[in-house]
Formats: sequence, C-alpha cells, structure tokens
Amino acid sequence: MAYNIARTYGKNKVNTASPAELTLMLYDGAVKFCNKAVIALEKKDYEGVNYNIQRTRNIVVELKTTLNHKYPVADDFEKLYDYIFMLLVDANMKKDMELLERALEELRSIRDIWKQIMAQTKGPQVVLDT
Repeated sequence: MAYNIARTYGKNKVNTASPAELTLMLYDGAVKFCNKAVIALEKKDYEGVNYNIQRTRNIVVELKTTLNHKYPVADDFEKLYDYIFMLLVDANMKKDMELLERALEELRSIRDIWKQIMAQTKGPQVVLDT
C-alpha cells in the first residue's frame, strides 16, 4: 500500500512539474544513478555499475534530445552532454573510477547551477505601471 501511495505521489509530481522542475528532476536522477554506479564500482559489483551507468546515460540522452536549439546556448549544452556521455561510456568499459567521478562532478555542477537559476527566477516579480 505504501508503495502505491509513493508511486502515485511521484506520478503527480512529474505531471504537475514545470519544464524547469522536470529538468531538475532529470539532473537529480542522473546524479543519483551516477552515485550508485560509484558505490557499485567500489564494491566491484560490475553488474550494478553497468546498470546505473546505463540509467545515467539514458538521462543524459533525454537531456540532450530535449534541448531547444533556437537558443545558442543549446549547442554548448549539447557538447557538454556529449562529453559526459563519453565519460560514462569509457568509465563503464574500463571500470575506471576517475572517469566515473569526473562524470559525476560534471552532473553535480550542472544540477547545482540549474538550482541557482531556478531560485533566482522564482524571486518576487515586479510589475511596472506605465
């Protein structure tokens, strides 16, 4: 029963989220699964490493495919997502902790910047009388 309640809450959270909040959820998910991959690699659980890296990669692909290229910054994000994707591929193939941690660091950095941007844009709205 508790599982069904949590699942319903999760669905409602996604269905009612703004595009910015959905993006944050994706970043949070990527960080979470990359963290799990790091833990699995520490334990030499290679199946867990692969599973969690695949989930992280899927999120990075989703972030990349949803970029709006009418804004010039989208090209920069695309390059960054490609870089993270390649770090994840190489980390998975080589079971390389340094590459995996570099990918995690990039994901955390992007997520933290996104949170700051969201906080700044949620500030009080000023209405000017003209």
